[in-house]
Amino acid sequence: MTALGRFIGVGVGPGNGGYLSVAALQALQACDLIYLPQARGAEASVAEQCMAGLGLDEGKFRKVEFLMVSDRGRLKDHYAELAAAIAADLQQGINVGYVTLGDAMTYSTYGYTLAALVELLPGLEYRTYPGITSYAAAAAALDWPLGEGRERVLILPCPDDMDALRRDIDSHDIVVLMKVAQRLPAVLGLLNNLGIAGNCALASRIGLPGEILCADLAGADIDPAAGYLTTLLIRKNPREPRHR
Repeated sequence: MTALGRFIGVGVGPGNGGYLSVAALQALQACDLIYLPQARGAEASVAEQCMAGLGLDEGKFRKVEFLMVSDRGRLKDHYAELAAAIAADLQQGINVGYVTLGDAMTYSTYGYTLAALVELLPGLEYRTYPGITSYAAAAAALDWPLGEGRERVLILPCPDDMDALRRDIDSHDIVVLMKVAQRLPAVLGLLNNLGIAGNCALASRIGLPGEILCADLAGADIDPAAGYLTTLLIRKNPREPRHR
């Protein structure tokens, strides 16, 4: 009987292949097959772009399309099908890698895939390698401290309801907003209405062509279509550095 292959999940960071950890790169080099997620209908896999220039054998890459829907039933079926495909490879003794943008355990498709896979193969040997999140990369690129002292920080996917977001901002010192997408104009409008846009920052497509970095959103001319792969750093009150 063929022994199961080994499965790894890797967060490749928000855009630049240089964000990938040495340990993660070595693990990918040892894989026989590497799954690359790609949004259905997209012309290219952003994860693949992130790994360009790392010297990995592109012949090992297998692109898989992902549904961009909220229907839980359809998503469950989708991940079950993907897990079955990966399980079939593993059962042939193939070592499989799965890459995802940002961090593998932070708002990632990887968590769903792993859960479905372990359900099929309870004895599976696997390891997850962390990646740099978009908000960590954004904070570093913009010199924007993410929480100091006892500041309360909330990380969440952007809600559709701006009143809900307003309440989140009211109850926290800092809000990190992910998965902004088409809600960007509404969010920018809210920040301006609250009078806090000058305390807030935006990063889009970090490390990729078309990167946008804006450390002060007050009066900023941001393309409304820039919401995809965009992270917002929202500070309720102006920062008061402790050294002053």
